[in-house]
Amino acid sequence: MRTLISTAFISLDGVVEAPGGEPGYRNSGWTFKDVEFLPEAFEIKGREQQEAAAMLLGRTSYEAFSAVWPDMADFAEYKVMPKYVVSTTLTEDGLVTGWGETTILRSVDDVAALKETEGGPIIIHGSASLTRSLSDAGLIDRYHLLVFPLLLGAGKRLFSATDKDAQKLKLVEHEVYANGLQKNVFDVVR
Repeated sequence: MRTLISTAFISLDGVVEAPGGEPGYRNSGWTFKDVEFLPEAFEIKGREQQEAAAMLLGRTSYEAFSAVWPDMADFAEYKVMPKYVVSTTLTEDGLVTGWGETTILRSVDDVAALKETEGGPIIIHGSASLTRSLSDAGLIDRYHLLVFPLLLGAGKRLFSATDKDAQKLKLVEHEVYANGLQKNVFDVVR
């Protein structure tokens, strides 16, 4: 079974919306304009590209990332990596060219079936709604969280507000940086 990893920039109060400057959110760009940049705090981002075998995205994140990531040197490994987009509305003609093989999945059940295939880890970037659905379905195996020392208030949250049984996590890697960022890597305990 493949490992499904959710990776996110997240505020201390759980917001993941518009970390890179996406339009339409009051605090858009909060990751780089409000916290001093320290390259060592982002080491995990390069490691994720090297260790992942595929990328999983929701439609909104796919449309945002596919517009810029294919030509960015910082994301070169993702260019050729197989991608899966979970969407009920995206069609083949909505996929970009030149960003590697991309497959459209239509449901959480399709993601569960993908996890059963052979291959290495699958990484989820952004995709807050998708992450909440996959977490509620018990499909996420690991979280890579870069926690920013900010309280953003309103905004999309990474974790669902669904009334469910407690889910235990095991901290397997952590580090705190001089700018207040915290790297927390958690495995889901089953």
